[in-house]
Amino acid sequence: MLVDDHQIMMDGIKALLKNERAFCIIAETTKPLTVLDLIGKKMPDIVIADISMPELNGIELTKLIKQKYPEVKVLALSMHNDKQTITEMLQAGISGFVLKNTGKKELIDALEKIADGGMYFSEAISLEIMRSTASSNAAIETSLTPREIEIVKLIGAELNNAQIGDKLFISERTVETHRKNIFRKINVKSVAGLMKYALEKGIV
Repeated sequence: MLVDDHQIMMDGIKALLKNERAFCIIAETTKPLTVLDLIGKKMPDIVIADISMPELNGIELTKLIKQKYPEVKVLALSMHNDKQTITEMLQAGISGFVLKNTGKKELIDALEKIADGGMYFSEAISLEIMRSTASSNAAIETSLTPREIEIVKLIGAELNNAQIGDKLFISERTVETHRKNIFRKINVKSVAGLMKYALEKGIV
């Protein structure tokens, strides 16, 4: 489902996805206040939503969607890549964040990643997070061990358990154990919650 107060943006996304069999646009609207009703009628798997909209911005819209339809994933679309916006969208419950100047390949990569239950951030957004983190001299205050912090960073880099294990020379099962311990320690239940914590603590 597409949500943007500019029809031309939705037309552009429709053109990019026109011949993609994996994805089908089943609803669209330029009026964010109608989104919850449309979701109830159409039940999309993913909502691609603009952040800057006059009636209801993407942050508040995402919160409403996740409250009423927690299974629906939200891919944020914006021209802004500042850390505050990214953090607020993560807190709202997004599964991904891409810039409006993204191309077809990246959009499809993002949708595939999200559809598989993962998260996706445009490279420019990931770089902004790293720059913001690097500019802060504050020490990381966390209950996580150095190894767990390593794993959080690799999860943030979109590596799966097997890839993390290969990189750290430990078994996939050990990675899964660390992952469970991390989620328990910081009391989160999703990768989105983990990334929110990691951003707040300056880990990623």
